[in-house]
Amino acid sequence: MLYPSSFPEDPNPPPPRIAVCLNSYNSRFLPAIQASYVRVLGRVAPGAQLAFFESANKGEFPDPIDFDLVVLAGANVDPRASWDFILKIHNFIRTVVAQYPDKKVVGICWGHQTIGRVFGADIVNMDVPEMGVTSINLTEEGRKFFPHAAATGVVRLQQHHRREVAAAPAKFTPLAQGSQIFLNDNNTILTFQGHPEKDAQTARLRLHDTQRWFGFNAVDEKAWAKLEAQIETEHDGDEIWKRIMHWIREPSRGLYAPQPS
Repeated sequence: MLYPSSFPEDPNPPPPRIAVCLNSYNSRFLPAIQASYVRVLGRVAPGAQLAFFESANKGEFPDPIDFDLVVLAGANVDPRASWDFILKIHNFIRTVVAQYPDKKVVGICWGHQTIGRVFGADIVNMDVPEMGVTSINLTEEGRKFFPHAAATGVVRLQQHHRREVAAAPAKFTPLAQGSQIFLNDNNTILTFQGHPEKDAQTARLRLHDTQRWFGFNAVDEKAWAKLEAQIETEHDGDEIWKRIMHWIREPSRGLYAPQPS
């Protein structure tokens, strides 16, 4: 496995070209979601060239050859469904793997689950959904991959999900416990159940889900205050994106890419 110290650093890397596939279907929050990526990448990679594609609503997909990184963002639908737009996203993943085996891909939340599904993993309902900043315990491989968290073995990310990947798909290594972060053996696909792009401002947009997920709303002042404090908790989103920017420049392992199922 390749880690930060195992390849020479380019002192003047070119600005990364990043494509973000927005997968939320008919969501009024798309402009705010897009803005969250602009904010975080503006902080950690000010020269980055960002392009957004409405993959769910308009069937837009990037040409992988034009980008250093393709991000499959979160969504508001069940990743186990087989609606037409979901199958098109599956086909896009298969195309990238088959035709651009060295292309770097990041999956976030729904993107993490969907990549898992395409590679044969099961997606299951959680006993208790996650919302707000959560501490994630890294595996030993995860400690090596995320140097900023090597000492503590913990990263903290905004969460907003009620489904999860049951176990890592074949040829993917868990970087965190609980199926939270995966890296494929070719060092080209990195996925997160959490949201490194989300800040508290963006996380607040979906607080209304507390009613159907947890059975409480703003009237329950004690529960609401606890959740608000969790959303406002300091997290590692910026550090994760710094690591991703570094990872973009790491070579693949040159392995034959396993084909999605």
